[in-house]
Amino acid sequence: MKSFIRLSLSMALILLATSFLFSCGKKSEEEVIKIGYGGALSGDLASYGIPSKRAAEMVINKKNAEGGLLGKQIILLAEDDVCRPEVATNTATKLATEGVVAVIGHICSGATISALGIYNNTNTVCISPSATSPTITQSGEYPVFFRTIAPDDAQAKLQVDFALKQLNLKKIAILHDRGDYGRGLAEFAKKYIEEAEEAEVVLYEGVTVGAVDYTAVVQNIRRSQADAVIFGGYHPEASKILMQMRNNNMDTIFISADGIKADTFIRIAGEYAEGVYATGPVDVSTNPLATEAHKQHVEIYGDEPGNFFLNAYAATMALINAIEKAGSTDSAAIMNALRTEYIDTPLGSISFDKKGDAIGVGFSMYQVQDGIFVELP
Repeated sequence: MKSFIRLSLSMALILLATSFLFSCGKKSEEEVIKIGYGGALSGDLASYGIPSKRAAEMVINKKNAEGGLLGKQIILLAEDDVCRPEVATNTATKLATEGVVAVIGHICSGATISALGIYNNTNTVCISPSATSPTITQSGEYPVFFRTIAPDDAQAKLQVDFALKQLNLKKIAILHDRGDYGRGLAEFAKKYIEEAEEAEVVLYEGVTVGAVDYTAVVQNIRRSQADAVIFGGYHPEASKILMQMRNNNMDTIFISADGIKADTFIRIAGEYAEGVYATGPVDVSTNPLATEAHKQHVEIYGDEPGNFFLNAYAATMALINAIEKAGSTDSAAIMNALRTEYIDTPLGSISFDKKGDAIGVGFSMYQVQDGIFVELP
């Protein structure tokens, strides 16, 4: 009997402790606001994703130090999608299941489109610093999506105008990596060249991602007698194609976009990167907020911020501001605030139009000069 009493007392104490821990955990959940991050944190394109995650961490830590958001602390839940569409769906599902009120990301357009199917269903706001595919906003299929970078149709227009009006090119080869980002960029470039009627597209071809040897592609470029190549895709393929072109004594001009405008491309391509052109977000390094964010990054992480760092910093600032202005984590209220409120960011004063595109951002043309990308006037 005594043993039974002792056992019952022990069970009661366990149940009481469990109940206490559960209630504490529940209270803790109610006292935080969860924001997600989705993007490449490993693999070939991690150099695009890690800077964005760091930017989100910095903005969130600063806000928490100031007292938090709506009287609560913010926590960042980060998931790696490796910039692969098939992984991004699982990444988005996990973040939505964790109860995030919004997501900073994703990084690559293909992965973003895959993730948006989940975010649409769960009504989760998503702000990307780098997904530039025009379809995402122009299709009207993803009302929860916003971005702090201009779309690829604007980027392709700048490339073509520069090629035709500044470089006076007449024969252009267009290559792409067959992905949502690269193919979309190439399609717009082809469209704008054909509409201009000042030059001709002498080659239009998709390349295999991850291939080691692009000899066949390079020979096709040579046979086309192209004055320049416009490439839609990312730095792993761009650097290989460029290096093989130069090793085959081809001085064909190489023009690409923000998918290669990174120190990683220059490190891989080495001396062959010299003279390459690439479009990318307008240089805002003289903006005081950009200067401060850059300084803090160096102090915290000990190195230079990478691609899309400032775009992600601005995205996180805009999201937090929208939640604050809405006075709520309700997705409809957040989206309304994003579209109606302006906020000063490292990119300048920005807001978003009804499609989710940022107002107040744009692209510039850059060229690799003495081993660094330099913005051209």
